[in-house]
Amino acid sequence: MRAQPKGSHFVNGTWCEDSAGDAFDVIFPGTGEVIARLHDATPAVIEAAISGAQTAQRDWAALKPIERSRILMRAVALIRDRAEELALLETLDTGKPIQETRVADWPSGADALEYFAGLAPTLTGETIPLGGDFAYTIREPLGVCVGIGAWNYPSQIACWKAAPALSTGNAMVFKPSETTPLGALRLASIFIEAGMPAGLFNVVQGHGAVGAALATDSRVAKVSLTGSVPTGRRVYQAAAAGMKHVTMELGGKSPLIVFADADLDSAVGAAMLGNFYSSGQICSNGTRVFVEKPVKEAFLAKLKARTEAIVAGDPLDEATQFGPLVSAAQHEKVMGYIATAKAEGARLVTGGAAGNQGPLFVQPTVFADVTDDMTLAREEVFGPVMAVLDFETEAEAIARANGTEYGLAAGVFTGDLARGHRVIGQLQAGTCWINAYNLTPVEMPFGAVKASGLGRENSRAAVEHYTQIKAVYVGTGPLDCPY
Repeated sequence: MRAQPKGSHFVNGTWCEDSAGDAFDVIFPGTGEVIARLHDATPAVIEAAISGAQTAQRDWAALKPIERSRILMRAVALIRDRAEELALLETLDTGKPIQETRVADWPSGADALEYFAGLAPTLTGETIPLGGDFAYTIREPLGVCVGIGAWNYPSQIACWKAAPALSTGNAMVFKPSETTPLGALRLASIFIEAGMPAGLFNVVQGHGAVGAALATDSRVAKVSLTGSVPTGRRVYQAAAAGMKHVTMELGGKSPLIVFADADLDSAVGAAMLGNFYSSGQICSNGTRVFVEKPVKEAFLAKLKARTEAIVAGDPLDEATQFGPLVSAAQHEKVMGYIATAKAEGARLVTGGAAGNQGPLFVQPTVFADVTDDMTLAREEVFGPVMAVLDFETEAEAIARANGTEYGLAAGVFTGDLARGHRVIGQLQAGTCWINAYNLTPVEMPFGAVKASGLGRENSRAAVEHYTQIKAVYVGTGPLDCPY
């Protein structure tokens, strides 16, 4: 078990184990090898994590923001110094190609920590003149926050949630997905090494019952979840019972609209990034690709040639561009969607079978002539399966793109920027691109509308979701009272 951590959990500044919790294996998706064995958090571990976070948070919030910032910046330096080691851990945990984890996972997490470390000292209140009297506002941390991560970007998600929470004076108890639990543990140990107080960022492992215990604890002020829509609804309902703050970053069935005047090579590249990167396991993927009819066949020809040139194989091989799915359950689910698409009459352009590189591989797959009522156009696959639909008019494309309960992301490719802005302005999605796709710099808000979630991660907008405003009225003269 080559990635076995010193304990299943990291609580109050140290590794923690309680073998009374149910055991589960961590699998390297590239080979199916068991690389670690962990245990679900017991009630005792959960109690230690929450109570420790509550104690640490009070002292952390009392620090000057610049002092918090310095500790976070030391963590950023440690992450960047250990880039190769952390990329390898992420590949073992997720099965992503090493060429991808070197540039996309921990580097994005470090960027988030750096951004919010710089932002924290600039956050101030305001004064409000009231003609002699005045008011002022104070931005305060919420307290103990719970982060619940997804398995597709485990370390990035841990950083994306920790960065705004910790920089603004909160503590966090983080529960990673039981499928990819290793990166968050390493982050917690890095924070301690950087000088962060023990207990401020605790990591506990487990399945749904552990997440539910965290989300419903009365000492928790906020829950931030990245996950599926069904999970989001359950967590949101539980948090609402306690009037907790929430951020929900959930699933999607996002549209990518390609007009006839678009640069087709760029549009094909975007469609591939939006369906095949991370083996298609990205919530914001543009899995419904609407292509204007005059260029549909040319688009498909380019797409087929480039897709069939993708190099799939061992995720630890630097030449590999495309890795396995994360688990046997996910593989079975994706293969089921492929079978359904064939049965419902979609035209298979390329792929459509399990890959021969290992038990969890699926070929990058493209279906054309997909219609809006097909399962492939309505449900989130979360795998490397692209649905290509065609359209005739701008109004038609907008209406059909919006015809879903989801609203996470959307993209438009066109040579007419006026049309690009016009169409994006009418699409019901929280994160959008024009002539680009799936680029998520920390400076830009990331989030959704409709059933895909609420709240925002990254950028200054995230501060609003990890702080609350206290308003103070100051009287400067005798009180006027009619009684």
